[in-house]
Amino acid sequence: MTGAPQGLQDILPLSPLQQGLYFLSSYDDSALDVYNVQLGLDLTGPLDADRLRRAAGALLTRHPNLKAAFRTRRNGDPVTVVPHTVDIPWQDADLSGLEADERDRRVERLTDADRHTRFDLARPPLIRFTAIRLAPERHRLLFTHHHLLLDGWSTARVVQELFALYAADGATGGLPEVRPYRDYLAWAAAQDTEAD
Repeated sequence: MTGAPQGLQDILPLSPLQQGLYFLSSYDDSALDVYNVQLGLDLTGPLDADRLRRAAGALLTRHPNLKAAFRTRRNGDPVTVVPHTVDIPWQDADLSGLEADERDRRVERLTDADRHTRFDLARPPLIRFTAIRLAPERHRLLFTHHHLLLDGWSTARVVQELFALYAADGATGGLPEVRPYRDYLAWAAAQDTEAD
């Protein structure tokens, strides 16, 4: 493998679906990556942005595969590389002092710019957060990730866990035990073998 990051936690094969997504996302790296997935979550009530950032860190610690990047071995085969630690891409934007029309335009620009910013598939993590303060007790959280990391069902679960971790200030005691992603890959490989 070329250019492996220091401090790897794991190197994993790609699932069959990931192989296809990786090929399609790598094909034209100058075009819009349609596999960038963005959720805009409207939050009402007081928000502690630092606590939410800590919850995001706890989420990535709890699910190491969310820290992943994708590299190519010398033989050309893609693999998933999971570093021990990553910096969480986090941006705060305070638009609460703007008039409603200008605030709406700025939110739209921030949202569009974030959605159109491609992930470098070789640089972890392929996930980022933008916390936008709209008013003292109104926020929008942009949660953007590459589809290589999460499918729709998993995304909903991850968002639920993010807010459970926020409520518990990063403590994981109230959440169910996490099965390693490696277990899923073994199961998926067995399904492919049975289908043959």
